[in-house]
Amino acid sequence: MASPFYDPGEQRAAKVNDLFAAIARRYDLLNDLQSLGLHRFWKQRVVRLAQVTPGARALDVCCGTGDIALRLARAGAAVVGLDFSDAMLAVAGKRQKAEGGRQVGEVSFVHGDAQKLPFHEAEFDIVTVGYGLRNLASWETGLREMARVAKPGGRLLVLDFGKPANPVWRALYFGYLRLAVPVLGRVFAGSADAYAYILESLRHYPAQLGVAAKLRELNLVEVQTLNLLGGAMSLHRAVKRKS
Repeated sequence: MASPFYDPGEQRAAKVNDLFAAIARRYDLLNDLQSLGLHRFWKQRVVRLAQVTPGARALDVCCGTGDIALRLARAGAAVVGLDFSDAMLAVAGKRQKAEGGRQVGEVSFVHGDAQKLPFHEAEFDIVTVGYGLRNLASWETGLREMARVAKPGGRLLVLDFGKPANPVWRALYFGYLRLAVPVLGRVFAGSADAYAYILESLRHYPAQLGVAAKLRELNLVEVQTLNLLGGAMSLHRAVKRKS
């Protein structure tokens, strides 16, 4: 089923904003349900690969409800979480207050555009994005901005849905996204369309191969692509060249 929340044109940002406004309250619950809790392990792997050192400055782009941002702070980073959805940022703020003393580093959440980051060049030791690059009108611009604000030697990490290379597994996985995930969205978030969006957006996203190629095109080094769950998820890590 196609999703009315997907628009490849000028209305992309507005449609995505409407989507997250509709599901923000149940977003974390649905992440647990549709991934059987595995997203928690994948996000923790992002933090491990980020190689956080005490006092490191980190930016989590498209931070949503703050999951990765708060994990980076627990590891000791001073974190900025950026998102353009007020509804998602409101949930992130509530989670931050609920965590209290669990955070080792500081966290601040700000409203902003991932395609025009409100930061100077070379500000952050770590720049992450989890399940957000695929939602941008131009994912290429999003990656370019992430690279721009990273310090030389800084780490960039991208976690998102992938496209399995194995055709049988890919067909089964896409079938799950097409049939089961929208049902979970209808039952637990009141919107099947919002979760039909995942497959619709993934069809238009280059996933593993495209993201890795773009990271290299941006002159980043040590580019790694980790296929999780047989390629159903992908995790990229790259380093900004020092000179």
